[in-house]
Amino acid sequence: MANDALRLPESLFAYARQVAEEEQVSMNQFLVTAIAEKVSALKTETYFRERQARGDLAAFDVWLAASPDVPPEARDRMED
Repeated sequence: MANDALRLPESLFAYARQVAEEEQVSMNQFLVTAIAEKVSALKTETYFRERQARGDLAAFDVWLAASPDVPPEARDRMED
């Protein structure tokens, strides 16, 4: 495991400590989880941007045009 010192504003540290106590986890576990969530969110955003760049709207339109024009099954209908 890596070890690094963080400098946090007192207010942020106090809030993080409060939330960690409410969640009944250590500050270390809370901060590690928070960092992991942020990294995951950023990587997910990057993935979808790259995936969007590879998308082919013309091919999607062809696929959609080939799909039958029927109403959704009862279990797939959205309530108004």
